[in-house]
Amino acid sequence: MHTRLLPPDGSKVSEIGFGAWAIGGQWGPQSDDESLRALHAAIDRGVNFIDTAAGYGDGHSEMLIAKALKGRSEEVLIATKTPPSPGPWPPSPYCRWQDRYSAAYLRDNLHQRLTNLAVERIDLLQLHTWTRAWNDDPQPLLVLRQMRDEGKINLIGVSTPEHDQDCVVQLMRNGLVDVVQVIFNLFNQDAAAQILPVAAETGTGVIVRVALDEGSLAGKYSGDHVFPDDDFRSQYFAGDRMQRTADRVAEIRSDMDALGLSDDYSMADVALKFVLARPEVSTVIAGMRTVKQVQQNTRTSQLRDLPDEAITRLRRHNWRRGIWYAGK
Repeated sequence: MHTRLLPPDGSKVSEIGFGAWAIGGQWGPQSDDESLRALHAAIDRGVNFIDTAAGYGDGHSEMLIAKALKGRSEEVLIATKTPPSPGPWPPSPYCRWQDRYSAAYLRDNLHQRLTNLAVERIDLLQLHTWTRAWNDDPQPLLVLRQMRDEGKINLIGVSTPEHDQDCVVQLMRNGLVDVVQVIFNLFNQDAAAQILPVAAETGTGVIVRVALDEGSLAGKYSGDHVFPDDDFRSQYFAGDRMQRTADRVAEIRSDMDALGLSDDYSMADVALKFVLARPEVSTVIAGMRTVKQVQQNTRTSQLRDLPDEAITRLRRHNWRRGIWYAGK
C-alpha cells in the first residue's frame, strides 16, 4: 500500500482509505462480524486511514471501528464527522449557524464521538456539511479550533455540500480548515477547476469521496438493476438514472479497451487511479464492507499509474448531471 502526506501536519496515510458508511447501515443488510472482518483485512493490507461519521448507523460504524482497533498495534488515523443539528440538508442559505452548529451542540457531539471511538482525541473531525452563508461568520470552525487547542481534536475539516462544493475555497484561503473532503470522480470532475489547485496553494489536505460514484464506476450494475428500499442508492439511482449511468459506464469501458487498459485494470481500478493522478489528493475513500471488496480496492495501489494519454482521454466523461442526492 502506497502512502501519501496529509497536510498540514504531514501524516502518512494510505492512498486508499476505508469508507465506513456501509458498515454502519443504509446500504442493505450487513452483519457486524462481516464488517469486523473487512476492517481487519484492510488494516492487514496496509490501510491506515478510516473515514466514518456520527450519521453512519447513529454511531454504530464508529463503535465497530473502535472494536476492531482494540488490541491492534498499528497507528490508524480515524476521521469522523459531526452533522448539523436537525434541519435542511445541506443547510439552506437561511439557516443560522447558531441553530445548526452552536458551541454547546458541537461540544456535546464531540463528546459522543470520543466515547464511540474510545479515544481521548479525534484525529480528524469534519463538519459533515456546510453552507456558503456562513463563510463570512464561520463561528463553528472557530469553536473547533478552541477544542483543538484543548487537545480534543488534531485536525479540522469540512465535508463539502454536494450542491456547492466550491464554498470551501474561501475557508481554505482563510486558513480555517486543515482538510477538505470532496466529491471527485470520472463523472464529477468539478473539484479540478478550483478546489484542488487552491488546496495545493494553501497546503490543505484533500480526501476524496464517491470516487466510484456509489458503486456505479465499479462497472458491476446493469441498466435494469434495482436496489432494495433499505439501500439509499434506491433513491440515488431513482427512475431512469441507473440506465443512464450504465450507458455512460459502457463508454468508459470502451475507452479502456481502446487504450489497452482492460487486461491489467478493472473498472474500479481505473476510477480510483484517475482520482489518484491528482497530486493534491492525500487519500481516496473506497467503501468496503466485505473482505472481497477490501481485496479489490486495495490492489489498486499496487498497480502502475495510468499513462497521461489515458488521463486526458478519460476527462471527457465529466458529466454535468446535477445533484442526485436529494432523489429524483
